[in-house]
Amino acid sequence: MTKFAARETRESPAARITREIIARLEAGTKPWIKPWRGTTTCRPLRACGVPYRGVNTFWLWMIADMAGFVSPYWMTYKQAGQLGGQVRCGEKSTIAVFYKAYAKDVEQPSTGERTTEARRVLKAYAVFNADQVDGLPERFHPVPATVDAPVEAEGRRDELDAFFEAIPAQLRHHGDEAYYEPMIDRVTMPPPALFSGYDHYYATLAHEVCNIASVLVAKAAEGFAALLLPHHRRVYLAISGQES
Repeated sequence: MTKFAARETRESPAARITREIIARLEAGTKPWIKPWRGTTTCRPLRACGVPYRGVNTFWLWMIADMAGFVSPYWMTYKQAGQLGGQVRCGEKSTIAVFYKAYAKDVEQPSTGERTTEARRVLKAYAVFNADQVDGLPERFHPVPATVDAPVEAEGRRDELDAFFEAIPAQLRHHGDEAYYEPMIDRVTMPPPALFSGYDHYYATLAHEVCNIASVLVAKAAEGFAALLLPHHRRVYLAISGQES
């Protein structure tokens, strides 16, 4: 799969969380079964080690699952710098939420009497997972314990290793999700030890490499469209379903 993309439009924290949850529900069960073992899940933690509570727990769990993050730690950009780290270029933040209480004077329509009401509003701030930050102390990257003890997968083939190594794309083995990130041109794969066999590993890697090809084809098509005359370009965009 291609890693989720950040939306550029500004929306409320409640709307953003609701949108992502609905998208996951509408996606339903994946049409293919993950051929690798997962890792145990820890409750999301603040940089100081205090666990998140409420909707933040579910929300950050979901984001970590979508992005393949392994570390349970989350922090602001400023906190990352204070801890000696640096958020990698191209990494996108998500949000953590909290309620801010305030008092508001309200006039009763029937009597004209003014009273003070206690209200709360949902606020959000940007956070990054420790896996998006370089230079953090080792404690922010605990080694995940697999549900089953990792074993060396069978069926490794030198010719397939050579084939994938020749593809000019950045490959990292990290977490328990497989995805391609177009913004930084990187494929992330679970470690081979989590697969039941190298046949499943190679098949999954080939799927992610195909995502690279689809992005390149889309970019090539956009470049082709840019060379067309204005009236031809409008026809091309109409056919491809894009806005002019």
